Amino acid sequence: MKINFKHEVNGEKLVISVVQDYESSQVLMVAYMNKEALTKTLKTGIAHYWSTSRNKLWLKGESSGNTQKVKEIFTDCDMDAVVLKVEQTGAACHEGYYSCFFREFDVANINENNKDLEDLDKEDLKIISERLFNPEEVYGKE
Repeated sequence: MKINFKHEVNGEKLVISVVQDYESSQVLMVAYMNKEALTKTLKTGIAHYWSTSRNKLWLKGESSGNTQKVKEIFTDCDMDAVVLKVEQTGAACHEGYYSCFFREFDVANINENNKDLEDLDKEDLKIISERLFNPEEVYGKE
């Protein structure tokens, strides 16, 4: 048996990684891992990912200090995805929220206004969490 790095982005073979809070099972983020990232995660117990936007290995928290200590790792039946249960320090989201899933679709508003998914605005997505930090203060202005 072997991990199936079947997803390919920019020539890099990847698995999808779903990250959950170890205690609450709240989904914190979704990222990709290549073989090196998964190997480093297994060896160090600290989450590493493959950044598809920067095309490089990424230690979670290297810029922000918001690290993920890995408690458990699972794989699915096809072995092409993993679930990491982590102890999250600070925010998991680069926008400053504990979870990257801080917006909820306002389904009634979207359906009532016959909205196209490419034309959503602030009335269509509700922010359901508090921001823990200002991204400009941590990462600088983009």
